[in-house]
Amino acid sequence: MPSTIVMTGASSGIGRAAAQRILRESPDTHLLLVARGSTGAHLTAQLGTGGRPVSYVTADLASLNSVRSAAEEIRARLDDGELPPLHGFVANAGVQYTNARTETPDGFEATFAVNVLANHLFVRRLQGDFARPARIVITASDTHFGDWRHNLGMVPGPLWNTPDTLARPCAFPDPDTTTAGRTAYSTSKLAAIHLVHEYARRLPTGIDVIAYNPGFVPGTGLARNAGPLSRFAMRRILPALTLTPVATSRTVAGRHLADLALGTIRAPTGSYVDHARVARSSQESYDPRRERELWDAAERLVGSPG
Repeated sequence: MPSTIVMTGASSGIGRAAAQRILRESPDTHLLLVARGSTGAHLTAQLGTGGRPVSYVTADLASLNSVRSAAEEIRARLDDGELPPLHGFVANAGVQYTNARTETPDGFEATFAVNVLANHLFVRRLQGDFARPARIVITASDTHFGDWRHNLGMVPGPLWNTPDTLARPCAFPDPDTTTAGRTAYSTSKLAAIHLVHEYARRLPTGIDVIAYNPGFVPGTGLARNAGPLSRFAMRRILPALTLTPVATSRTVAGRHLADLALGTIRAPTGSYVDHARVARSSQESYDPRRERELWDAAERLVGSPG
């Protein structure tokens, strides 16, 4: 049956591999890409060869007004019958900065805005348009554990605070440092898992939501804001780790993400999928009080969408 999956973060890395697999394994799926600037048109042309059903909407995920406009365009295209019924949303886009003071046009800290608030706004704007059964997949990260076993000491663990504090620049000590930027990243991924738990409680029956951890995947665009040495290491040196159990290749991580989106990997709503299996996220990630507080703040910060 024809269906639509909306996807962010498909321009490279895990997302590009996932998009290719979705189109290959599910020819009836219309893949609607959310991309910035001219990226969407280029990506649609590349992925849509052979008549594959691919289209795009333009959005800058750092701008809530842009995200809101993109969501409304998707809804209009669904209402007009231009798109088949919406059965999936894959929130794969993510950013990591070398500081914790980069500010969006809305005045939010950029990591939190893209990795948390943009996803929340899409989920809330689109939730009434899903044809059930539907599945939402949000790419998380095992950096939220904050221990050596899960991040090899490369990323500091999360440092939780009130959501209103985390949403604003300079929420972490020494905000101009790479350490602060990476702390903002791991904290945003913890926040994403908190919201997945809360979505599972609040979204209508038949709309499942899953947090996906691809593991350490070198060679993606996540380090695009890092310094030259770090970018070189991610592109040229660290990919060799995919030959060991330490790291996952973009192809394998993308396959797992696509299989989650298509329902090939079975997982109950609210679950955390580590690579291709349901697992427990960190002990800290299970906190209903914190999850309710984050939901309430996200609702207020994005403008009470519905």
